[in-house]
Amino acid sequence: MSNAVAIAPVEPCLGLRQRMLPLWVGTFLQGFALWVPVEKLFMSGIGFDAATIGVMVGAYAALVPFAEVVSGVLADRWSRRGVLMLAGVAMLLSVFVGAVSWNVPTYVVAALLFGVYFAMYSGTVEAVVYDLVLEETGDGERYEREIGRVRFVESVALVASALAGGWLASVLSTRATYFLTLPFVVLYLVAISRFCEPRLHQAGERTSLRQHVTIAYRAITHRGRLVPIAAASIMAAMILQAMFEFGPLWLITLDASAVYYGPFWALLVATLGAGGLLAGRLRLDRPVPVAIVVLVMLAACLTLTSSRDLAALTIAMVALTFLLVVIGIHVSRLMHDAVPSTIRTGVASGISAVSWLVFTPFALVFGAVSKQFGVYVSGWMLTGAVALAGAALVWVRQHAPLR
Repeated sequence: MSNAVAIAPVEPCLGLRQRMLPLWVGTFLQGFALWVPVEKLFMSGIGFDAATIGVMVGAYAALVPFAEVVSGVLADRWSRRGVLMLAGVAMLLSVFVGAVSWNVPTYVVAALLFGVYFAMYSGTVEAVVYDLVLEETGDGERYEREIGRVRFVESVALVASALAGGWLASVLSTRATYFLTLPFVVLYLVAISRFCEPRLHQAGERTSLRQHVTIAYRAITHRGRLVPIAAASIMAAMILQAMFEFGPLWLITLDASAVYYGPFWALLVATLGAGGLLAGRLRLDRPVPVAIVVLVMLAACLTLTSSRDLAALTIAMVALTFLLVVIGIHVSRLMHDAVPSTIRTGVASGISAVSWLVFTPFALVFGAVSKQFGVYVSGWMLTGAVALAGAALVWVRQHAPLR
């Protein structure tokens, strides 16, 4: 039985919609990152190549697991709103350091700060949305819909900033996009400060820090149903991160113009919103939709290993990222159903930390192979990873009951 259905709703302080509003506003503001669509172009201008990009990605991917675990425990034992605020401070510092970077080592510092932001934000926002739904309605049935709306708001911001960022980079400079992003991060902090966070994670008996970590660890490793869910979540998150980090390398290889980067990135991040809105409707607890999803993802990967057409490559990347978002939300719902609120962020962050541990060597090898043999050869690494993700998704379906 799900932990979600065992908790009665509490007296609402504002109502679900009113309480979600500051989170929606904050999500939009933190997603309005004008520098993101032209980041790889900026990096190539200060000395990066495919190998050093892989090293940079690997560096912050190595940092994120530790930051994920710390932030997860901190969010469960202290304040989830407070952790979201700390995430905003880390992002503010990251964008500023990136803006003033003139060489590879300095930009790596910016990347590490961004890794801290990402670790604090990702698992925390999922847990806070689930607990908010649970606190206001008494069960987790609306979680996929609500987290889908959060992802949609984020994707609207990412799409708008991608188009604006690409245009501003062509009119001003890639560096200017970093400076122009800073005011939006400051406004994010203001919005989150107005958020009325749920308190379910503070309702239980307080345990020691050691007991808390032990309980979260055992929840991941000792619960039979959670193991396949964690496996699918880890693989989907790793591949999705790889697409966002290395997808633009295909554009660089084909000498795409700077103008193309904005629309390309806009389409890629639009999948976050589209996947969020459609999450729960593809019925990934049934065999036929699972088989179709896996086959489409494999077909997209094969396109990335063979096609020299920008349009075909863009469609393949968009399809792949869209399906990964849907899978991620589906398994996230199953994970949150399976654990109590007192360790929810810790478990989510723990699973995310493992995905980063897996991604770290993947990124290093991907970057090295891309530099030595080209991005089309390294594309076969994505194909193998997608095959493993498909197997994990089938494993989840076999262990999850029909809804």
